[in-house]
Amino acid sequence: MAGFGLPNFGQLTEAFKKAKEIQQNAQKLQDELESMEIEGKSDDEMIKVWISGNQLPLRVEVNEKVSDANKEQIEKNILQAIQKAHESSTTTMKERMNDLTGGLNLNLPGLDNNDS
Repeated sequence: MAGFGLPNFGQLTEAFKKAKEIQQNAQKLQDELESMEIEGKSDDEMIKVWISGNQLPLRVEVNEKVSDANKEQIEKNILQAIQKAHESSTTTMKERMNDLTGGLNLNLPGLDNNDS
């Protein structure tokens, strides 16, 4: 008595194998993302920031010529550097997750799968 819209046992076994493989590689990916240093810098390169692949802020570098800029320009530069680092980190995280899952759409919280 086949049917009822259920996948066959072989398909279920393969799906469980894939899930286990993803789980085994997830910790490795987490460690890899944690150790990454992704740079973002302002357009004029006065401000540079580094964040991890998990988007943890790591450090900031300020060019000594920044003292010639006004307050608004300095604030703009800081924001640009942070935004660029965040964008690169997010892109890297999504790409690594996509590599890990083999393109499966897992709809993970915090990751907008429509952007991939």
